[in-house]
Amino acid sequence: MSAPAAKKVMREPIESGCPDGFQYMHPTMRRNYGQWKYHEDVQPGVLVHVAYSGEKIYTVRCGTQRILDVFTLRKLMDIGDQYSDGYIHFTIRSNMEFQTDDESKVQPLVAALEDAGFPVGGTRNSITSMSHTQGWLHCDIPGTDASGVVKAMMDEFYDEFKSWNMPNRVHMTTSCCQINCGGQGDIAINVQHTKPPKIDHSLVGNVCERPSVVARCPVAAIRPAMVDGKPSLEVDEKKCICCGACYPPCPPMQINDHQYTQLAIWIGGNHSNARGKPTFQRLVAAGIPNNPPRWPEATAVVKKILECYKEGGRDWERMNEWVERIGWPRFFEVTGLPFTKYHIDNWRGARNNLNSSTHIRF
Repeated sequence: MSAPAAKKVMREPIESGCPDGFQYMHPTMRRNYGQWKYHEDVQPGVLVHVAYSGEKIYTVRCGTQRILDVFTLRKLMDIGDQYSDGYIHFTIRSNMEFQTDDESKVQPLVAALEDAGFPVGGTRNSITSMSHTQGWLHCDIPGTDASGVVKAMMDEFYDEFKSWNMPNRVHMTTSCCQINCGGQGDIAINVQHTKPPKIDHSLVGNVCERPSVVARCPVAAIRPAMVDGKPSLEVDEKKCICCGACYPPCPPMQINDHQYTQLAIWIGGNHSNARGKPTFQRLVAAGIPNNPPRWPEATAVVKKILECYKEGGRDWERMNEWVERIGWPRFFEVTGLPFTKYHIDNWRGARNNLNSSTHIRF
């Protein structure tokens, strides 16, 4: 009799953190993990990686709307089952990538995605899909609908997603508020509140845990108070920075306003340190109307910045590198954006806060 086969040892489940990604990888990717020789950009949205073993794996990237209904998801899964053996993954910018080691399936896969309404692109020197937060659909504290801003803007930049026309890749982000999800990217569209919260004193005592609200304020602008004989809160408007941090633990401190909740645009953020140091983004436009459902004012500003970058940037120059080369005065000149007092950080507590950080000293 032959010896019994050794029992396969299964990996113990981990109750926290990310799941084991290897189980979802295409077999060719697993076999050649860490052994890739080079990769090439075949066409916008299509890459091929070549391993030292000679094996190849093709990746086809398409854009999605991120918030997927079950019918759209099933449609994408059917395409994945037909052309990529069911191996897919999502990028952090809500693009969907299909993997196949069969070159003959690449163009039919591209055609199937395009026919289903999912544009193929977002690689190399293109405008990739915008990363965004939940917006009005899921979040309980949004000042705007980040996903709606994405839809409006990507309709304008659809052709740039599908082509290689930019000097380098362009990462854009949007956020519903600057408390939890303030975006960082080549271009970031963030909400900004411009007035302190309006307090419904009749509800504070029944709804809010006042010590938690006081503790949440980053600038100590909130303190307990008695109003009309009821326990409530008050705001020192000279200290308030209109961040909105008080609203989540205390909805009666309403800070969203159709007029005073506006958008701001920041540029030059870069997380990567592959070719240079990471950079912080900087404010270039403030007080832009938060104007759903198409946000035309914000879209026009972003479009103008991208046109100037496309025209003046050198090959493979990221947006922050372009601005640093030409200088900020020249940037405001070519884009036609006004330089206002809001571009100057003159908050009296900023120096103390930065000095208390372990990362920044001056």
